[in-house]
Order: sequence, then structure tokens, then C-alpha cells
Amino acid sequence: MSPSSVKPSTARNQVNVIDLKKLDPLDDALALMYFGWRGMTRAADEYLATVGLSRVHHRILYAVLRGDGITMSDLLAILQISKQALHRPMKQLLDEGYVAVKRDPARHRFKILELTPAGRTVERIASGHERKIMARAFKKAGAGSQAAWSAVMAEAARD
Repeated sequence: MSPSSVKPSTARNQVNVIDLKKLDPLDDALALMYFGWRGMTRAADEYLATVGLSRVHHRILYAVLRGDGITMSDLLAILQISKQALHRPMKQLLDEGYVAVKRDPARHRFKILELTPAGRTVERIASGHERKIMARAFKKAGAGSQAAWSAVMAEAARD
């Protein structure tokens, strides 16, 4: 791609992305997904960096908080990552006191993960940044936008 074919978008009411060559009719939707994700997570990621954490840590905190009695195996299945990929960020969350492990009283071989108060705070603040962006976007997009977006994302998540 030549330098002259990559230009920042500057038109009013247009998404602030780079105008890339479209190779398929769905490229606009893909670009909006990529750049929309970046916009939605930017403030959360900046906050996470202030406490020495990143996006992967937030995904773990998010799932553990909502996974009532979640085990390590459950977490791996939800995140669809390998044990190796989970090891380093989980170790950091445990070492820094964001996640605690306790034995399942009914199944002694299983370790239950739960967020500590510090972990709950970090998750609440990071997710709060994302909720704020989503709420503003749905409000600006108008009635039915949240239901439509949810339907599209639910269908995409099935694959």
C-alpha cells in the first residue's frame, strides 16, 4: 500500500479511522468492529496500566467476578485460552492480591477462584469505563441500537 493511499479520515461525523482500501463489502463492518473495540477499551486500558495490569488481566477479573464458584478449568473454557497463556497473568493477579483461591468444600481437588476487594475494585473501574462508552454509543445510535448490536454480536459469538 502506498503512503498516498492511507489517509486519516477527517470528515465530520465520520469515525476517526484510517481509510483503508476495501476488498470486500463487509470491510466497513470489520473496520468498525476493530476500531470500535479500540475506542471502547482505550480508557479502561489506560486505567489498567496505572495499576500494572492489561486487557488480559481485565478479561480474567471480569470472568471470575461473574463466574460464581468458577474453577481454573472453567476459566480456561470461558476464555478459550491455554493453561500456558493463562499462567503468567493469573500468577500476577494472585501475587498482587486481586484474585484468591480456595478449595471447593464439596470437591477437594477443585480450586475456586474469587476476586478480593482490590480485584473487585479494579474490575468495577475498568468495566465502568467500557460501560460509559457503550451507554453513550447506544444513546447516540438511537432506539433499538442496543438490541440490534446485541443480536449481531450474539450471532457472531456462535461461530
